[in-house]
Amino acid sequence: MALILTPGETLVAATHNPGKARELVALLDGRFAILSAGELNLPEPDETEQTFTGNALLKARHAALASGRVAIADDSGLSVAALDGAPGIFSARWAGPTRDFAMAMAKLEERVLETGSDDRGAWFTSALAVCWPDGTAVVVEGRVDGTLAFPPRGDRGFGYDPIFIPDGETLTFGEMDPAAKDALSHRTRAFEKLKAALF
Repeated sequence: MALILTPGETLVAATHNPGKARELVALLDGRFAILSAGELNLPEPDETEQTFTGNALLKARHAALASGRVAIADDSGLSVAALDGAPGIFSARWAGPTRDFAMAMAKLEERVLETGSDDRGAWFTSALAVCWPDGTAVVVEGRVDGTLAFPPRGDRGFGYDPIFIPDGETLTFGEMDPAAKDALSHRTRAFEKLKAALF
């Protein structure tokens, strides 16, 4: 089968995170109708893989099989140099079951300070997977590097955005206009690769 997405097709966004669903909708530029896994009451699979690409593929496959539609999934997170790449694939889990990212950012700051390192380097990674109900899939990955900013700044975006300043910028993702963030983000970089592969 040809790995092509047809504009106007309805895709399932394999996420229960409204912020992530909104970003996926924006990235898709209105080319597709989007239903989220949350809207369809699909259960969330356990993220048992050890990489962003593995977890994105797992989530996309799960949503495609459960819905019978083409599904798109993102697995993303923040990696911190001073913490040897943590929280990485565990970024959401650091926020606990209630997704308390204020707590997660405070925990991250505490862990970085405990290391005694002056290194504030960090990077966001986004893996995007598109999967068809027959199991056929495409997975790509994007990354944006930057530095950590403590205390958190800005109330835009979601997750760890208020503590991340992308290289070459002075504002955190949490302070940026959404369009400015989208122009730089790890998810956008992954999507450009996906677009080249499928559109």
